[in-house]
Amino acid sequence: MGILLTETATAADPNATLGGMGMLGMLLYMAFMVGIFWFILIRPQRKEKKKLAAMLQSLEIGDVVLTTSGFYGVLIDMKDDMVIVEFGNNKNCRIPMEKAAISRVEKADEN
Repeated sequence: MGILLTETATAADPNATLGGMGMLGMLLYMAFMVGIFWFILIRPQRKEKKKLAAMLQSLEIGDVVLTTSGFYGVLIDMKDDMVIVEFGNNKNCRIPMEKAAISRVEKADEN
């Protein structure tokens, strides 16, 4: 009967034997959630940021660019963080803007 009572006491109080395992399980769960957030949110954002930086580094005069506001233009001059883009056919619409305002580049030699 004594053995039966100890087994019953253990089964009735699950925290007595799983106290340390509960904390370990919670830590594993938190690590799993951080990993999920890393692969779903942070990693793709970093890859996109690197891709955009590489695109802006490869800019050359004569490239056709699409600005973040949706205008297509031709890159006619570049400085450190500024570019001058020519819009339209009349060659009088030249607008200085930041490189960060360029969302897509079509290389001149591809056309």
